[in-house]
Amino acid sequence: MIQRLLKARRIAVVGASDNEMRPAHYVAAYMLDHGYEIIPINPNHDMVFGRKCYATLADVPGEIDMVNVFRRPGFCAEVTREAIAAGAKGVWLQSGIINEEARCLAQVAGIDFIQDRCLMVEHRRRR
Repeated sequence: MIQRLLKARRIAVVGASDNEMRPAHYVAAYMLDHGYEIIPINPNHDMVFGRKCYATLADVPGEIDMVNVFRRPGFCAEVTREAIAAGAKGVWLQSGIINEEARCLAQVAGIDFIQDRCLMVEHRRRR
């Protein structure tokens, strides 16, 4: 499943940050540097990485391959519902983020789901 999600090319980053010291910035920047299309999702920003920042997943035009989540666990079930509604093929909760309801939602919807792992670390490990 990890390998399949790493093949995703268009990644919506929920909780994207313009603060270079935050994982929600440097993990996404790393993926951007490695050829992935990054779509920042954060209602508190207009732009991140010089790209339009969307308030919600529903606002994103076109397909979303994967949703990479940088939110507290209590928000992850709702983000997963939004990802499913947007037609995302998978959801990835970053290191330290675990939500069993979100996992169950993804399983029922038949989409890939990873939790408590860093996308950047897994990408480096499998390159």
